[in-house]
Amino acid sequence: MKKSFNVTRVSFKTISELPGYWTEAKYLDLLELMDFDNPGGLDKSEIKDMCLMSLTDNEPEDAAKIVLTYVFGDKLNKGQIDNLSNEILEEKLWEEYADLSLHEEFFAVHQLLYDAFEGTFPHAEAVSFQVKIQEMAKNGLSIFEDHPEAPLVRLMAGGLPDNSVINRLFNDKLEGEQFQEAKDILWQLKMAKNENNELVANVISSHYWFKDLKYVDGFEAETHADE
Repeated sequence: MKKSFNVTRVSFKTISELPGYWTEAKYLDLLELMDFDNPGGLDKSEIKDMCLMSLTDNEPEDAAKIVLTYVFGDKLNKGQIDNLSNEILEEKLWEEYADLSLHEEFFAVHQLLYDAFEGTFPHAEAVSFQVKIQEMAKNGLSIFEDHPEAPLVRLMAGGLPDNSVINRLFNDKLEGEQFQEAKDILWQLKMAKNENNELVANVISSHYWFKDLKYVDGFEAETHADE
């Protein structure tokens, strides 16, 4: 059953890195993969820079293979990683790869390689935005209590142009009973109610999906939860 809501965009910004993804521990792991001598002996302020410098000691495609193997070694086979280490030099894998569940991690890979090689790789862009959701009928917000991703993506699509990527690619899922891809479209999601009993959603996702939201201040739209 569809329910109607008023949505207000509170903030919107383009970001080039995922908050908290690349940690000190991950930089140290990569240094060990690159046979760096005693990475644990580095000063904390040096770890990231030394990781980036060590990556540039390799050819770009070899550095890509190192990072891809670290991030996707348990998800992709060697042949896939070999192919991707060449494709990643030209293609925006965080937008174009067929498996949406890997997009967030592809973004992180692009981010690190772009920083290391100062632009040799495509520049990854994501968006961070906050919206307030006000129910127009009593208990309307309850549809967001369990698995909120699908109803939220459907709701946000209602405020985007008809020719936006989400509306063009997922028209059937937006109107249908199941939208499993929604959880992969929203890379990071935090939701809570404010003092006005409005639902506040903080989202990090690909610029590819939500770039048009920066032109939208507010809108009214319908949505529904998965069956």
